Amino acid sequence: MGKFLLLFIGLLLVAARGGAEYSQDGKLSILEEFESWDIEDDDHDEVIDPANTFWDERSAKVPVNVDSFGAAGDGISDDTEAFVKAWNTACSASNSVFLVPLGRVYLVNATRFKGPCADKLVIQIDGTVVAPEEPSNWDPKLPRIWLDFSKLKGVLFQGNGVIDGSGSKWWASSCKRNKTNPCRGAPSALTIDSSTSVKVKGLTIRNSQQMNFVISRCDSVRISQVLVSSPGDSPNTDGIHITESTNVILQDSKIGTGDDCVSIVNASSNIRMKRIYCGPGHGISIGSLGKDNSTAVVSKVVLDTAFLRETTNGLRIKTWQGGSGYVRAIRFENVQMQDVANPIIIDQFYCDSPTECKNQTSAVKISQIMYRNITGTTTSEKAMKFACSDTVPCSNIVLSNVNLERYDGTVETYCNSAEGFGYGIVHPSADCLNSQDKECASSGDLIMSTMIHDIEKNHIVHTEL
Repeated sequence: MGKFLLLFIGLLLVAARGGAEYSQDGKLSILEEFESWDIEDDDHDEVIDPANTFWDERSAKVPVNVDSFGAAGDGISDDTEAFVKAWNTACSASNSVFLVPLGRVYLVNATRFKGPCADKLVIQIDGTVVAPEEPSNWDPKLPRIWLDFSKLKGVLFQGNGVIDGSGSKWWASSCKRNKTNPCRGAPSALTIDSSTSVKVKGLTIRNSQQMNFVISRCDSVRISQVLVSSPGDSPNTDGIHITESTNVILQDSKIGTGDDCVSIVNASSNIRMKRIYCGPGHGISIGSLGKDNSTAVVSKVVLDTAFLRETTNGLRIKTWQGGSGYVRAIRFENVQMQDVANPIIIDQFYCDSPTECKNQTSAVKISQIMYRNITGTTTSEKAMKFACSDTVPCSNIVLSNVNLERYDGTVETYCNSAEGFGYGIVHPSADCLNSQDKECASSGDLIMSTMIHDIEKNHIVHTEL
């Protein structure tokens, strides 16, 4: 935040001095917009300490233990009915704790846990919940979900427990593993749907059949200290998938998977990520968007402080040809990469189809994208790729202090129909961004030199928040 405040001060100084380039064109007004949204650290609301005894007479919390409803907890017996009965009891009484106790393994089939529930519900998962291994035994009425929670408000998910999707046989039957297999959907391990003011803290989600953790049609969700783990070759196992959701905070989490560590798709805005570890996986992605000529909108996404290791992509925006809508106001900053292929990539020709995708003229509009303080190593010659639509070009791409190296060769930037500018260190050079932005680049240099001059003159002290 501190560095962006410096930039904002610089902009004000340039405006006050009548900076010719800035006032003439106005293109750098986008930089001011990057100042208007920031990332909150985890708040200090009281949460339940799993070490506490919920049923102690001093506690207002009422434990609803799945064992009390007949759960065997041996990893073999079907505990689905016990979980449903415990849920119905916990959901209907205020201050309840739906408790999955430590040291036991519960086999649970595909289940919908529906709200609305009474106030102040806590879902405490300290044990291990496992899914059936055989795809052939899955409930055909619930083909895309395993543990699905919906219509909740003000609920806290927490604990040191594990949600294990037992996904290996699902992966083996995927058409991405074996092209002779039919392409079909598979369940997501944990889904929170149509909910508000939800917190998720401390859980481990692993070996999902397909997506690990889905946030769908939600508002005001905070996810922290979550571990997501699936093998690097497990197909379509997105780590955390955010769709049709607003005001989502994801922080202090480690994600390793066979697809996108984080994927953000249509109708999502105000998504903030901080202190994220990603690898293995396909990086941090916005998209895919615009498939089958659909309209998609994603805006106001911030990633601040991340480490990506040996991922197939780094910071990616991907859209299909033929779509419409927009992606805008995106900020990636303070990201370190180690041996990442495609560290920075915008791909408007994305095609994840068994048949060739035809060329189309319409496209999702991509604009106001900032990459700041992005460093590390890549395995690709083209460290930055801006493959934008010929008819709907990308605009206002801002690069600042980007330094990407390759151990065994040089690196370069690829551009197609991309407009923007860089300031500070930008390596590899992004001169291929549209030539009209040379004016912007000189304005950016003026801002930086003005800032440095005034900092030295006024002895401004800056600290990172």
